[in-house]
Amino acid sequence: MFIIEFFRVRGTDEAHAILDRVEHDATDLDDAKVRALSLFETLEMPQKPDALRIMDHNGDEVFVWSPERPSASI
Repeated sequence: MFIIEFFRVRGTDEAHAILDRVEHDATDLDDAKVRALSLFETLEMPQKPDALRIMDHNGDEVFVWSPERPSASI
């Protein structure tokens, strides 16, 4: 089980505002990444997200992605 969070980032202090959170029952992180990137463009949210992160079942952050910094992953 993975949790995918979509968020906005405030430019002045890098504070994060979560727009949506989706649980995804994936077999591995690569599957969760594919789902997260797909949802980034298609999920209806109150605002367009700046980035996303994926957390594992323990709540540990295992992946971070932004279209501004696509290689910014853990």
